[in-house]
Amino acid sequence: MPIYSMTGFARVQVRVNDQIGYTLSLKSVNHRFLDVQLRLPSSLDALEMELRRALKEHLVRGHVELTLSVERNSQQSAGYNRELVSGYLAAFNAARDEHALGGQPDLNTILRLPGALQNDNRNSGDEDSTALVDSVQREIGPLLGQLKVMRAREGDSLEDILRASLDRLAEAVEGVAQVRPEVEQHYQERLTQRLIAATGNEFNRQRLLEEVAVLVDRSDIAEELARMNTHIGHFRDLLAGGGEVGKKLDFLLQEMNREANTLLSKTGGVGGKGTRITELGLAMKAEIEKAREQIQNVE
Repeated sequence: MPIYSMTGFARVQVRVNDQIGYTLSLKSVNHRFLDVQLRLPSSLDALEMELRRALKEHLVRGHVELTLSVERNSQQSAGYNRELVSGYLAAFNAARDEHALGGQPDLNTILRLPGALQNDNRNSGDEDSTALVDSVQREIGPLLGQLKVMRAREGDSLEDILRASLDRLAEAVEGVAQVRPEVEQHYQERLTQRLIAATGNEFNRQRLLEEVAVLVDRSDIAEELARMNTHIGHFRDLLAGGGEVGKKLDFLLQEMNREANTLLSKTGGVGGKGTRITELGLAMKAEIEKAREQIQNVE
């Protein structure tokens, strides 16, 4: 199963009959949750629940915008609402006569009244609306399929980027593991010399070495390296398994960043090749941050 990006676009144009057609489009970008925004003609509000249900069945995360644009044949016959226009004229004339005013009704003003103009063939309009709704309900499934294909294709690109970042992260971890014994030996020797210099000739050498061993153990980064390798392996497994893994991957990266911070705090100021561990630790944090930027777009 692939991983899915939250970025995608799909569109379909359909001609329902000679009088009506429409364009249905889907656009998605990253979001923490599934955030759906519908843009429908007011006459098709009844479609909203059905479309929301379809989107929630197929998508898990992302800000999704669905837009339905309807195109009607301009040659469609049109008429006017006789009752509305007659009522307006009667009210105009009555007000004019009652108040002894002049003036004549303006046809342009009358026809701009809501509902003044209408389709003469009302039955045909109802049939067109029913056919339009039926067509949109048939097309939403295949359109979501197109969107998921694009999101999967974008997900493949994200996976390649993440795997390359993991490879570099693993190399940095291996680099630290290689210099760790020498750094620890250097740290132990330097610590021993400092303690001997501080205590002078009167000291218990065995006790001193025990104290040094405790301090060296506290600065040991073997556990951090082991956990980092475990996290990298788990990360690779999640990528291979695919599906909706964005939140899990983000959590793993937070844990990796925590291990990198601990590693740096334990090895700060060691000196010698300890500076190499610092360089590699900072490189780890840089790769983790790059990966986290990419993860924000994984479903």
